[in-house]
Amino acid sequence: MTFKALLANKTGDTISSTLVDFKDEDLMPGDVTVAIEYSTVNYKDAMALSGRSPVIRQFPLIPGIDFAGVVEASTYPGIVAGDRVLANGWGLSQTHHGGFAQRARVSGNWLVKVPDVFSTQEAMAIGTAGYTAMLSVLALEHGGVRPEHGDILVTGANGGAGSVAIALLSGLGYRVIASTGRLEEAAYLRSLGAAEVIDRRTLSEAGAPIGKERWAGAIDSVGSHTLANVLAQTRYRGVVAAFGLAQGADLPASVLPFILRNITLAGIDSVNAPQPVRLQAWSRLAKDLDLGKLAQSTRLIGLADVPDLASQVLGGKVQGRTVVDVNA
Repeated sequence: MTFKALLANKTGDTISSTLVDFKDEDLMPGDVTVAIEYSTVNYKDAMALSGRSPVIRQFPLIPGIDFAGVVEASTYPGIVAGDRVLANGWGLSQTHHGGFAQRARVSGNWLVKVPDVFSTQEAMAIGTAGYTAMLSVLALEHGGVRPEHGDILVTGANGGAGSVAIALLSGLGYRVIASTGRLEEAAYLRSLGAAEVIDRRTLSEAGAPIGKERWAGAIDSVGSHTLANVLAQTRYRGVVAAFGLAQGADLPASVLPFILRNITLAGIDSVNAPQPVRLQAWSRLAKDLDLGKLAQSTRLIGLADVPDLASQVLGGKVQGRTVVDVNA
């Protein structure tokens, strides 16, 4: 049996991806086979396809860190043919064939059953970006940050994780400040629930080691000077959830916000998060995410469109979430 897949290869330092007919017997080992319906393009996918970061560790490989679809065959306890399932992270697009294909074979403990309130398309409209946003909200809550404590800053607000974070936070009653380099899209951010939109340039340059207290918490996808400035301006006992490096992997910060204001920097890892944490995040997404806001921030493309879209993501030209219909 053959199926369509986007296959990445590497020649020298150059990574290329080609739409191919892939054989079922060439799938990697696993105890669950899934007919994929949808995938999605995250920032990490864009880095993998471009070679900007060594996400893919062996070639050739099918990229795509997410997928959702229907189980065709399973020997894994608790998962049976006909179940709707999703996968985020684990070894997908690193050492194991990922979601940019019409079929996948993976370990059953990588899978989460799609909550009843979501279609498989909506599950991928959320994807790793939205699931990471939910993990970040959970970190703020774990740190005791409540809506009455003050504003929450979201950096990289126009991106996938930022868009979902704004929708989630505003729905939970937080006042959200959105930081973006595309102020012309402020109306979009306000429609998701942002109360205030600020220019990312106010945070992206080297700043003071500690500054005026501005927000009770933050969700950061940018890193580098931006994260350092976010920490410097976080209120006493505030929490900053960090998961991205769009500006850089460095953190030119001071210990002063930690020892003078007792703030918490919470790292967010979506790739290897344990199953109970994943189930909690997806349960809360099913409860707290406004599907209308999700729909307005989502667009649909076909499998062949993924490479071009990835370059747009890295160029900061993509708004919200992009779902890939692998059968289109």
